[in-house]
This record gives sequence, C-alpha cells and structure tokens, in this order.
Amino acid sequence: MPKTGCRGYRSSVNRRAFLGAGIGGLSLPTIFQSSVDASGGLGEIPADTAVIQYWLNGAASHFETYDPKPNAPAEIRGSFSPISTNVPGVQICETLPLHAKLMDKVTIIRGMQHDNDDHQHGMHWCQTGHDAKAHGVNPFKKSSHPSSGSMVSMLRGPNHPGLPPYVLIGYPLDKQGIHRFYPHRAAHLGVRFNPLEILKNRTGDGKDPGLDKDFRVRSLAPIEGLTRESLIERRKLLAQFDQIREPLNPTGTDSWRHFHKSAFDLITGARTGGAFDLEQEDVKTRERYGLNRSGQSALLARRLVEAGVTFVTVIDPGVGLSSSGWDLHTKLEWGMNTCCPRMDHAVTTLIEDLYERGLNKKVLVVVWGEFGRTPKINAKGGRDHWGRLQSMMLAGGNYQHGQVIGSSNAKGEVPKDRPLWPYDVVATMYHHLGIDPRLTPQTSVGRSVPILEKGEVISELL
Repeated sequence: MPKTGCRGYRSSVNRRAFLGAGIGGLSLPTIFQSSVDASGGLGEIPADTAVIQYWLNGAASHFETYDPKPNAPAEIRGSFSPISTNVPGVQICETLPLHAKLMDKVTIIRGMQHDNDDHQHGMHWCQTGHDAKAHGVNPFKKSSHPSSGSMVSMLRGPNHPGLPPYVLIGYPLDKQGIHRFYPHRAAHLGVRFNPLEILKNRTGDGKDPGLDKDFRVRSLAPIEGLTRESLIERRKLLAQFDQIREPLNPTGTDSWRHFHKSAFDLITGARTGGAFDLEQEDVKTRERYGLNRSGQSALLARRLVEAGVTFVTVIDPGVGLSSSGWDLHTKLEWGMNTCCPRMDHAVTTLIEDLYERGLNKKVLVVVWGEFGRTPKINAKGGRDHWGRLQSMMLAGGNYQHGQVIGSSNAKGEVPKDRPLWPYDVVATMYHHLGIDPRLTPQTSVGRSVPILEKGEVISELL
C-alpha cells in the first residue's frame, strides 16, 4: 500500500451531523485514517489473512472450560465433570460438548500465565502483549502500548479497500462507561487506529451485539429520515464544498477528501456496507449461529473478515449485559450453565463455518479472557481472579491443531510444563498476519516502539 500523508488532516467539528452517520463517538473519516500504511520495511505481507479474537469478558474459569481437574478435592474440581473429545486422551469440561466434537480442529493451551489478578491489568497483558505496571501506567486511565488490533490496523490496514481494518463488537465493560476499552485501543498511535466500535449499552436483554432488535448495525445506518440515496446527494454537495476549500487549504484537501470517500463507500457500498448487514445472510445460517448476542456477533465477525476486515474482537457477554460477564465470584454453577451453551454454540459454529467456506487457513480464531479463576471455590460458590494460570483456545490460521499445549499442576494453580505468556499469543497472531513480532516501527508522531518486547511464536502450532 502506498504511504499516505495524513499528518495535516483535521477533523471538522460537525462532520458527524453533516454525514448523517457516526461510530462510537468518532466520525467515520477519522476511523478510516487507520487504513494508511505504516509498515516501513515489513516486506511482503499476505493480503488476505485475518484474526477473530473472541473475548470472554470477565475471565472464564479454566476448571469449568478447558482444564477440568476431576481428581482434585471437591472444593477445587467443582460440580462439573470432564468429557472425552474426538482426540483420544483429551478431555474438557462437560459445559462445552460442541467443542469436544471439534477438538481435532482446535488447540487448547493450558499453561498460560501472567502476574496480575486485576481485570484491567490482565486485559492489558492479553490485548497488548505488554505489562502495564512495568511501564508505570495505570490501565484504568490509559494504556502503555497499543492493542494488537490497533497495531495491525497501522501495519496492515484492511484486506479490502473501503473497510475498516479493526472492528470491535461489544459493549461498555463497566458501570463507568467505556473507559475499560483502553487496552483495546490505540494508545500513542492515535485515535485513527482505534477500532470501529459496534457497541451496545449495558441495559438490555443480553442478546444485542450493538444491533437493533432485528440484528442490524444501528451505528452504520443513516440517521432517521436519511436514506442512502440522500447520502449520495450529500456527497455531491460535499464535493462542491471541496472545490471551495481547496484554494484555502491545498495541502489538506486530498486527505480530507480521501477519508470522506472511504466513509461514504462504507455506508453506501454493496460490498463494504453489506458486510455489516446481517439481513443479507441466509435465515438458516443466522439460526445456525443462534439468535442471541453471542451467535449473531460471531456471525457478524465472520462476515467482516470474509469481506476484508483484518482484525475483529468480539466481546462475549457471559451471563448478560447487566451483570459481570464471566466474572463469577458467586453462583459459579448457575453462571457456567448460562454462559457456556451460547459461547459453545457460537464459537464452534464459527469454526465449522470457516472450514466450510475455505477460510480456516486465512482466519485465526483466538478465544481467551484476561486471566483464570482461583483453584478453590469461595464461600459464595464462585471463583475469584487468578492471573497465575489460565486456559485458552485457538483454531484455524493454517496451524497444526488437534492438540493440547502445556499442562497445569494437579490443583490447577500454576503451569506444570510449557508455560506461555500473553506476549507469545500476540506474537503468534502477528505471525499469522505476516507481521514480524520483533518489528520496531516508527509511528506518525515519530515514536519508535517495539511491537513486542518479549514473545515467540508458539512453535507447536507450526
């Protein structure tokens, strides 16, 4: 991709009202600045690889998902039993029966670890591959490094012109609003590398992935009374303003016009805007994914990477928007019986669909959260935060699957062998996308920061 000079670009105050559409508080043209190339010496990059990061918000228990401990004492093993998978000798928790049927297509990592039990620090570890506290940063206020999605946005851009490179499907993660999205965002790279956020308010029935009652992406729809045809007419009017603006600001007009064109192409284009339109999907396919927030979010993610988005993060709601996701400090058994069926259905359908469409080599699916849960069930029948061990799952990406990497000790406290850190997972995501994890790019503001300070591609996948 050619370099695009965009330092002189300035966002007009009322652009959202003028265009008639806006995303997550940012104008569409601002979002589309993330398409500019900043690879600087990356060499040949594959043109069509993508990542879907399926985020278990609040952190799922490893005991009740990918790493059951049936021989541990009752207060550790919990009330669920292990089940066999279609890979001999590999068992997972009975809460994920559909995963068990697809074990030959996935990899489970059981020795993931980091050193912090706080949600925001754990999220920062996993979303960026960096330890916030090592850099003296409070991730409740900002991030020390860009998220992996934002870095991909800068280095790769979208796989298809006119689409955003990085999309987040989710909802504000706490009662204070969306400030907990900081680890998902661009930090010092600047707002143009933030994700296009398809958000749902915390109030609701837990089914809505930033969509309306019919699962349409509200934030990409024109404001009430404004049709796509009238948007095209406004674009013509905007071109007339460009002719007036150009003599006054000859250096900035081209960038301004370029990003507005991208915004209009997304809203009105058959391929780009259509990627966000679940109504274009076959009814049977939508029902296959599940007519709930988890299922329709996963389907939307598949549509986006198929159309040309490079990095998609889906935030799974767990027990629902009005509670704490997978953060089950109480009522663990009820919570897992509520969370797991929807996630099990959505994730396995996504994997099957990618295989059926021949996308399994192109798309890497990563399922994880910010940490694991305490080995001992607490007095309220839940499990607390535990950064010293977590499990996760990967699928696709043209990697070797049907395996378990690493193990934990008998009580599920710490890795027993093959310990891995979040930066190893992030390095693997970069590797899949053709990005050298050792790269130290220079940003548009003149900073040279390594995309990872540590981390190796997980060798067992190669």
